[in-house]
Amino acid sequence: MRHLNSKKKLGRSKAHREALLANLASSLIIHKRIKTTHVRAQELRRYIEPLITFAKRGDLHARRMVLRKIHNKDVVHSLFHDIAPIYSERNGGYTRITKLGFRDNDRAKVSQIELIDLAGITETNTDKSPTKDKKSKKITASSRGAEK
Repeated sequence: MRHLNSKKKLGRSKAHREALLANLASSLIIHKRIKTTHVRAQELRRYIEPLITFAKRGDLHARRMVLRKIHNKDVVHSLFHDIAPIYSERNGGYTRITKLGFRDNDRAKVSQIELIDLAGITETNTDKSPTKDKKSKKITASSRGAEK
């Protein structure tokens, strides 16, 4: 029976679950929004919101508490200096989960989790896509080969 077990398993062991949530949290901090299964998104919300609250405090003890969960110093630096100041006036609810439907291959529920006030920042940065330049270079390189 599952008495007093409020967390989902999400893997074979506790270490696997902690590593999964730490990696998802790092990806969310870097990309500001990620697409994952609905259960993982719900567990990630419970995992990352206390970390953002620690980051709002900004002291050394809070940084060390976050580093216990997320082991990448660059990601923690971004959390403390880029994300936490935006949420200084907010008392919680830093994330939004949007249901996207079902995955094709295994019919798992897919959701998108994003940091609320940072969603617009990500969209403006991704508008400039360098892939167009790469495609044009590839086309010109292949056309040069065809001319010879």
